[in-house]
Amino acid sequence: MDDQRRRLTYRVRYALRHPERIRPYLRRLWRDTKLRIRHRDHVTYYREVMRHDVAENPRGAVGTPSEERWLALGKLQFDYLLEHGLLPQHVLLEIGCGNLRAGWRLARYLDPGHYHGLDISPDVLLAANDTIVDRELRAREPRLMLVEDLRFAHLPDDRYDVVHAHSVFSHCPLEVILECFDHVGRIMRPDGFFDLTFNATTGKEHHVLHEDYYYRSQTLLDAARERGFDATLMDDWEPRHRQSKIRLRLPS
Repeated sequence: MDDQRRRLTYRVRYALRHPERIRPYLRRLWRDTKLRIRHRDHVTYYREVMRHDVAENPRGAVGTPSEERWLALGKLQFDYLLEHGLLPQHVLLEIGCGNLRAGWRLARYLDPGHYHGLDISPDVLLAANDTIVDRELRAREPRLMLVEDLRFAHLPDDRYDVVHAHSVFSHCPLEVILECFDHVGRIMRPDGFFDLTFNATTGKEHHVLHEDYYYRSQTLLDAARERGFDATLMDDWEPRHRQSKIRLRLPS
């Protein structure tokens, strides 16, 4: 099915069946073309994508345009982490925290100062500040950080019990993911874990307009294992969400 979707004949048939989606796709294609000309590296490019999306709809910028979906997807992530042992005393880092779709629940649950979120987009972090105010989370002392990359150079060793990245690597080329894998182990506690979701494909790995990336599960599992992690595809996540989830642990 993945290979079929990349064929021109499939795309033409799809457009004929969904004419209402043609104009939004062309707008997105035009935006992508302009931004790729101006910004060659992916982080700068995607920061501009987020700036445009936040200006249009802060909820939509993180993939859930309606308040109902924003709340539901945040709760899904939160509930899953609780099922897998997240405790109030744990310290959690959310990579790509966005406007705190899951983060506001996590910050409310964890001990004060134990929720840390980072993002590459200043615009979405300003929206996250609004969420802190709206959800009355100031006393929970969430820490938000603007970053240029995923090297975590400013963070201390052995800091986090849980590292969490939902729908982040679905928007990243492989070199960004590998950069994260190269450095995230340093900031994880020995018994901690790192959960990440991604768009899975069984066909050829590809991207759509440099915004949505599709990987074979084995590619990411192998890359993590080559860097010394124990890596597991989380089967209990598969029925809950269209993206797949991998968990990384440091070897015991």
